[in-house]
Amino acid sequence: MVYIILKGLFIGFLSSAPMGPVGMLCIQRTLNEGKRNGLITGLGAVVGDMLIALLAIIAALGLGFSTEFIQQHEGPLKVVGSIVLIVFGYVVYKQNPSKRLTKLKEKSMSYWKVFVSSLILTVSNIATLFLYIALFARFNVIDADKPFGYDLITILFIGIGASLWWLLVTYVVNKLRSRFNPRGLQIFNKIIGILLIGLGVAGIITGSLMGINIF
Repeated sequence: MVYIILKGLFIGFLSSAPMGPVGMLCIQRTLNEGKRNGLITGLGAVVGDMLIALLAIIAALGLGFSTEFIQQHEGPLKVVGSIVLIVFGYVVYKQNPSKRLTKLKEKSMSYWKVFVSSLILTVSNIATLFLYIALFARFNVIDADKPFGYDLITILFIGIGASLWWLLVTYVVNKLRSRFNPRGLQIFNKIIGILLIGLGVAGIITGSLMGINIF
């Protein structure tokens, strides 16, 4: 159970860290409207991530990811998931998120609209679904033979991990408001990109070794 919780926290934190459109929106609102608006933006993203994670699990189970299937193909599944992580890592590494900051100016909205707009922006990004499927394959999250309640616990802690990330972002941006440097976002994205690529490379190595052992 502790391992499931830790995996959920790590996946939630890691999947939220790349500074994509929602991240830029959160920072923009924190700078323009205050910490509360930024945090509500992050919470909208959290709910969106939990919905996408649930959809990813359902999709994986629908594809027949039974325990027997996973045991027989654990190595190749890990390799495929790791390749997807490397692709995502490269895209994140090459992005310059600070360019989006000037495009996100908006009129003051109610907290409900702030939440809903972030939720819609999150769930509309289909790439996030594939990222979660890749992470689930990389960290062996899917198991058709375990109770579905375990999957719900994983999703819950993915949400908690993502919430911790957005709390950190809004706190730091609000504290460094007067010294905010968009260039730091680009450097941070490169670090996250390298981390994703590193996880992918490690997954390919371990997955390949599993494949060798199988044969």
